[in-house]
Amino acid sequence: MTMDEKPSIDVIELLNERQAALLGIVQAQGFATVEALAERFEVSAQTVRRDIIRLDERGLLQRFHGGAGALEGTVRLGYAQKQGLAVDAKDAIGAAAAARVPDGATVFLDVGTTVEAAARVLAGHQALRVFTNSLASAMHLAGRAGIEVVVAGGSVRGADGSLVGDATTALLRDLRFDLALIGLSGWDEDGAPMDFDLDKIAVKRTAIARARQTLALCDAGKFERAAVARIVSADALAAVVTDRAPPPMLSENLRRNGVELIVAEA
Repeated sequence: MTMDEKPSIDVIELLNERQAALLGIVQAQGFATVEALAERFEVSAQTVRRDIIRLDERGLLQRFHGGAGALEGTVRLGYAQKQGLAVDAKDAIGAAAAARVPDGATVFLDVGTTVEAAARVLAGHQALRVFTNSLASAMHLAGRAGIEVVVAGGSVRGADGSLVGDATTALLRDLRFDLALIGLSGWDEDGAPMDFDLDKIAVKRTAIARARQTLALCDAGKFERAAVARIVSADALAAVVTDRAPPPMLSENLRRNGVELIVAEA
């Protein structure tokens, strides 16, 4: 079953009551830990793991270390859907992030529709050297006078044209960036950015480690969400570029870690 296909009614009817309820929780929340699910259903962690394995085998959710996540196209929206969400906010965030990139800089652009919005604005800059694992961002910049674009090779992952794998991270480890513009899917309680895909997280971490400053680009809809894994700790970020101020606790955690908050007006 591909990520764009929905499970049939026959497949769902094969589930027992607990498995169907577990699936509903994961789809509603985006991700749930084994421990939380075991407590919710008053069963052992091993029982929950067996349920998750069965649901994963049937293409109903994704099994991760320590829990389960919703498939792309359920809670995690597909690329085409993401392109149509919060367009004005993403454009404003992209413009604000691009304004922090000086002409002549060496920049890493991450995957994601918000970073793509920044790439569209950066197309008007001069003398940039851009490295990216996003085929979409590369195409926005391709052929622009004075902008050199290097695509970090690897395996193509998903409809967004993201590149991941050892070849991608190997190239980035040998580089040095003035700025890295990073996308994300949610936040941990202490202000750490999070994402769903572990292979994409590996690329993000490598780029952040090789950047003098990192800007996290995030629309306000992601402030109340968690994801599967932390990308880096909050203090690895120089700034968060968003369209609305985060909730008070997240704002305080970012401030405590020395992270600048840049609120762009849509």
